[in-house]
Amino acid sequence: MNTTLPPTEAPAIAELLAATAAFSPLYQQIKGLILQSLQAGEWKPGESIPSEMELAVRYRVSQGTVRKAIDELASGHLLIRKQGKGTFVATHAEHQVQYRFLKLVPDQGDLNTEGPAQREIVDCKRLRAPAEIARALALRSGDSVLQVRRVLSFVNVPTILEDLWLPATPFKGLTAERLADYHGPMYALFETEFGVRMVRAEEKIRAVLPDQPQRELLQLPPNTPLLSVERIAYTYKDTPMELRRGLYRTDKHHYHNDLN
Repeated sequence: MNTTLPPTEAPAIAELLAATAAFSPLYQQIKGLILQSLQAGEWKPGESIPSEMELAVRYRVSQGTVRKAIDELASGHLLIRKQGKGTFVATHAEHQVQYRFLKLVPDQGDLNTEGPAQREIVDCKRLRAPAEIARALALRSGDSVLQVRRVLSFVNVPTILEDLWLPATPFKGLTAERLADYHGPMYALFETEFGVRMVRAEEKIRAVLPDQPQRELLQLPPNTPLLSVERIAYTYKDTPMELRRGLYRTDKHHYHNDLN
């Protein structure tokens, strides 16, 4: 892989490092430069990035500084180290990444023994963002959004009802048919077909009672409590790209989170 810098790029990197040197450790500055390349699409999800030695030459720092920057990006699930193969851009198509944001696990066994969810797309429509949705997605009230409703079933039992709101412009062309025809994780679809990579998420969790349409979709008797999980997912630069509200049945599942 060619790591020779164009004549104008080396001074630009030097100026950036000099400008930020007083404010953050050097490895954090290199981390920021690698993030810029990830955001710009220089290295696509699933592709390898240059070696630590190549990046050290590129950024004119020590290999140890690059290693520390990569370690932080790997701990944040943005990069994946593969023994003997190198370092790769994380992708939601990877098995260890695709379940990163799904915390509902069966009481018996695990997600692997239970098998993949069966997905039913109930609706996918374009509408003007209500004020609450616009605020969550950093849009203007009235901007166009896509609203998706789907049901996830495990072993033929409807278990999760999700409502998603997405900014319409980055997801132009997304339809119910396209969602139904894609058999991988939804975030992998966003990556491969729309160039949007979700890198982190924030969640709020509470117990709720579903309304009648929600209860019917999950095939529940009246007064059945559910776990409500509201998630905002972000791409690079902390740009919100999805608001997702899920209702989870917990009669045979529980919410599991590793607090490391």
